[in-house]
Amino acid sequence: MNTQKKFPIGQTFGIQAPATMMVEGFEDDQHPSIPAKKEYLFRNEHLRDVLAFLANPLGDALYLTGPTGSGKTSLICQTASRLNWPVQQATCHGRLELNDLIGQFMLVNGSMTFVHGPLAKAVRDGHLLILNEIDLMDPAELAGLNDIIEGQPLMIPQNGGEVIKPHPKFRLIATGNSAGQGDQSGLYQGVMQQNLAFLDRFRLMEVGYPEASVEKDILKSVLASMGIPVDSVMEALTENMIKVANEIRKLFIGGADGSGELSVTMSTRTLVRWTNLMIAYKRAPNALAYSLDRALTLRAEPAQREAIHRIAQDVFGDAWSN
Repeated sequence: MNTQKKFPIGQTFGIQAPATMMVEGFEDDQHPSIPAKKEYLFRNEHLRDVLAFLANPLGDALYLTGPTGSGKTSLICQTASRLNWPVQQATCHGRLELNDLIGQFMLVNGSMTFVHGPLAKAVRDGHLLILNEIDLMDPAELAGLNDIIEGQPLMIPQNGGEVIKPHPKFRLIATGNSAGQGDQSGLYQGVMQQNLAFLDRFRLMEVGYPEASVEKDILKSVLASMGIPVDSVMEALTENMIKVANEIRKLFIGGADGSGELSVTMSTRTLVRWTNLMIAYKRAPNALAYSLDRALTLRAEPAQREAIHRIAQDVFGDAWSN
């Protein structure tokens, strides 16, 4: 049995919080399903919503919606890593069935054995279950989760009628690029409109791209990990990279009608990749453009690639061609 433990919120997550504010996690920090702890800058409003859900879901599941690469999954995993809370994950797709999440018979040491899937493990052991890209999964299959979210036992007829009573610390969390209503913009292929009764069992939170100041701190951390001093030149360089990223995002998201001019975007993940490659290719001619191609624009249509390079040239000015 994994013993529960109280963690001070301010010290645990590196944010400003009264010393008396605590959150519950687990004492055992060696469980193999605890996500690896990485450098991470928590945004207060997001962390507040996640911790409130973990403390008391009140019969709900949690649905994180937001654009690709905005850090939905990493927010949950890095929160769990600091609370020693084991995580089970599955990435959804159109052919994924509920039974894939529950488990199946497999050949183990020469005999057929029922192997529990991520859902069964999470329900049984009190882990977090993260269903990534849930809006890609068939709504008819997801309807099978309704009773589990409401705290009903998990029935496994294929394993001799096994019944798993939900652990009090079991939490179900979903991420998606839409809020379950389908994708009207056409940017995310395969996104399906989800069943209203299923969505009604979730509390929602939106995870957008970080503020420029947060991304600036992220890039500073990336550079520091490579031993690169952040002098005035490097600081100006990263600020301009963030400006380029935000201009690309505006054109990707589009206006009120949701129709963007670009089919690719610069997520925080891609921004970090651009920074890493810019350092790796610093001796290449026009290292900024060279690394931007390899981080993002080589997968864009030629016209969009040219448009993104024009944005970058406008932002960087003479420094773009150096």
